[in-house]
Amino acid sequence: MADADHWFEAVADHLGDAYLRYAFTKGTAQEVEFLADALGLEPGMRLLDVGCGPGRHAHAFATRGLEVVGVDISQRFVDLAARDAPPGATFVRADARGLGFDAEFDAAISLCQGAFGLAGGPGAPLDADGEVLAGIARALRPGGRAAVSAFSAYFQVRWLEDHDAFDAEAGVNHERTEVRDESGTAVPVDLWTTCFTPRELRLLAGRAGLGVDAIWSVTPGAYARAAPTVDTPEFLLVARR
Repeated sequence: MADADHWFEAVADHLGDAYLRYAFTKGTAQEVEFLADALGLEPGMRLLDVGCGPGRHAHAFATRGLEVVGVDISQRFVDLAARDAPPGATFVRADARGLGFDAEFDAAISLCQGAFGLAGGPGAPLDADGEVLAGIARALRPGGRAAVSAFSAYFQVRWLEDHDAFDAEAGVNHERTEVRDESGTAVPVDLWTTCFTPRELRLLAGRAGLGVDAIWSVTPGAYARAAPTVDTPEFLLVARR
């Protein structure tokens, strides 16, 4: 189920636990509280976390009594997520572009470019993110709901930095930066992030067989039911099968 050559694996292998030092990972409690309400999550429900990373959301939802399955392309992240995981949380390595679940979950999430938005890159098909969303839709039971965050194309272009190169035709931002491991050792990396408009998210959701409940403008750690704007870094798509 996993592609051994996805570009993100090398980034995750170097980051390891240091991933959780980044500021955007510090809002887990607020995001989980918001999503539990927005998705109507209750103890005993099954939740799929696509692109779970080291498992911060999956762990938090499991402590609320949900049965959570987290998947990630990075074996390093899967191992970190499984370490000290609370009861009810399990983790497997899988490629989000080829999810094999079939109507098994009450809800699904893919947050902070956990998979949706990072599926592209060198050699990837143009519709890689559509494949991720279609797999999420298939994984849901009829009536099941999904929350998927996506980077805003408006925000990316408005605040383009010197180390960014935005491909206007593909809607993909290429960033040349560096990441540090737990010891502080830095290595240069290339990051490719697909960016979206609300209209594109609606079209992709419809093609995947999802009905859109809402698209909100959000900032990590400050999720809210806010209408789309050009001033926030992410959109949050909430949809149902």
